[in-house]
Amino acid sequence: MRIRHRGQSPRIDPTAFAAPTAVLVGKVTVGPRARILYGAVLDSEGSRVEVGEASIVSENAVLRATAVGAVDAPVLLADHVFVGPHATLLGCTVESGAFLGTGATVLQGAVVRSGGVVGVGALVHARTVVPGGVFVPPNAVALGDPLRIYGPGDGESLVRAIQEIEFSRTAFGVEVSGRERHAIYEDVTETRSAEYAAHLDDEVLGDAE
Repeated sequence: MRIRHRGQSPRIDPTAFAAPTAVLVGKVTVGPRARILYGAVLDSEGSRVEVGEASIVSENAVLRATAVGAVDAPVLLADHVFVGPHATLLGCTVESGAFLGTGATVLQGAVVRSGGVVGVGALVHARTVVPGGVFVPPNAVALGDPLRIYGPGDGESLVRAIQEIEFSRTAFGVEVSGRERHAIYEDVTETRSAEYAAHLDDEVLGDAE
């Protein structure tokens, strides 16, 4: 399904494949020989989503860009990127020849360099850079630049590291310092409610458009 959003329509190269149950919303560009499989969602919001040549977006993956305030956070996939089933990519960049395993997550402002691997269920946190050729193990958390990798037993140090990168500011433009959690999350939902209000004017496109 293709949807016109904020006046922008998806563009799919004639040699690419987008499954009939994939949903492409707004300013989405799918390059030559790319494959968007069943149930995938590519949503540009106020920014853009770009999928390079021969890249694979597997079943039920979510690629969502965002633009909060003055921050533009597109999802940019270079050529020959593999995105596994149920992966989530939010406002990030993935360079050529990178591999994201099943259930991997890459958050806003992160970059996975060429040849990087994000293992099954692993998380690349906001504003993190995974250098070329580096393997993030399954279910690990990759954070920072320079990169640090945290395992299941690193809870306290991981919490401190996430606080240092100001995730809520990066992802939602929401100030955290000195505030109660409920107030922070009220602002988070208000931010996304305002951003997603543009979907009220979406238009489903026919096959010929």
